[in-house]
Amino acid sequence: MAQTQGIHYYNRYTGQIEQEKVLGEAAMRWIYGTTLGKVSLHVLLKRAFVSRMMGWQKNTRRSAKGLAEFVRQYGINMEEAALPLESFRSFNEFFYRELKPGARPLCAENEVALPADGRHSGWQDAAEIRNVFVKGQSFDLPALLGSAELAEKYAHGTIVLSRLCPVDYHRFHFCTGGTPEAAIRIPGPLASVSPYCLRQRLSWLWTNKRERTLIRNTAVGDVVSLAVGATGVGAIFQTYAPGCPMSKGDEQGYFAFGGSTVMTFFEPGRVQLAADILENTARCTETYAHMGDTLGSIIR
Repeated sequence: MAQTQGIHYYNRYTGQIEQEKVLGEAAMRWIYGTTLGKVSLHVLLKRAFVSRMMGWQKNTRRSAKGLAEFVRQYGINMEEAALPLESFRSFNEFFYRELKPGARPLCAENEVALPADGRHSGWQDAAEIRNVFVKGQSFDLPALLGSAELAEKYAHGTIVLSRLCPVDYHRFHFCTGGTPEAAIRIPGPLASVSPYCLRQRLSWLWTNKRERTLIRNTAVGDVVSLAVGATGVGAIFQTYAPGCPMSKGDEQGYFAFGGSTVMTFFEPGRVQLAADILENTARCTETYAHMGDTLGSIIR
């Protein structure tokens, strides 16, 4: 899909192809679609201090003044939020808001859950990936995971990429029960993970700042959860307790302001991805669905 055509995705709940409302779309097109914009990205915008500055601004009381208009413009359902809009003292407090209990029902016991609200892509066998956002792009697993050993383990594994937009619920959760180890931080810059960027340079996913969590003793073998930061996301907050058993749907962490991504890696032959995710991904189209909804089924 040409860059000028915007970003489209399949909505699991409406059964329709829809166009994404992109926060700061005009600027995004300029940064990733023009020579001068790309120079600005390299020289300034991907630098960590820019994201820290943006994060500081989103933590001020003044930043809360535009919340009502933001909610209206992007159609955010505040009935799901645990707290009313007027209770948030900054944009960031609203951004990583919690939801009411039951707002995200979990899939069946024999299924694996999506870790976050967002637009999801999935590949059954990592070795056969050829078309990520556009034809011809694939993942560099050793660079992405920051480990040659893990890259070998998941070389034929199943991968799901969950892309969170700034308008989404920004907490991420465990897709299956298990015991998570402490997160491993992998440093890097903070470029956008919007398709505007990733259609041109997928490698931002393995050069951006990331945090890797290995979840052991799950119903589907060892699972790797990889949180990827982006422009405006100066911090990834892990809220779980390492070494303590967690259940499917328990909170793992949250992102501060900005777009972001969670990638989930499964061992070969353990999960059968949902048909709509597989079919849409083959067409370079993401599938919109909520945290807790079906990622796929457990292979017995």
